[in-house]
Amino acid sequence: MGHSRRGVGGPGGWWILDEPELHFGNDVLVPDVAGWRRERMPSLPSTAYFSLPPDWICEVISHSSEKLDRLRKMPIYAKAGIEHAWLIHPIARTLEVLGLELGKWRLLQSRAKDAAVQAPPFEAVTITLSDLWA
Repeated sequence: MGHSRRGVGGPGGWWILDEPELHFGNDVLVPDVAGWRRERMPSLPSTAYFSLPPDWICEVISHSSEKLDRLRKMPIYAKAGIEHAWLIHPIARTLEVLGLELGKWRLLQSRAKDAAVQAPPFEAVTITLSDLWA
């Protein structure tokens, strides 16, 4: 578990968790990473799962997970109202930044290799993609 205030130069105000279990009705999903703004979730619940949708999810795409992530999980994330999604593909060295608009995902940015990125919802921080591939 982490809080982005520990990062260098970051705006803080987020809970960032590895592989949190999310329960949305009958749907149970585990994104690779998810984040909640502290203003929406001031403290971490004591339950083993989260029913409050995160503000942001990140899926690390692999050949074996791509269909599951894109075709099954992304529509459920949209239905749950998660506003921001990142799809990272370490083999292709790409980042897709998606935003939820009227219940549908819209591609906001697509970056590759060693690009410097300021991507929603973390525009205040510049991420150099080559740091992800190291």
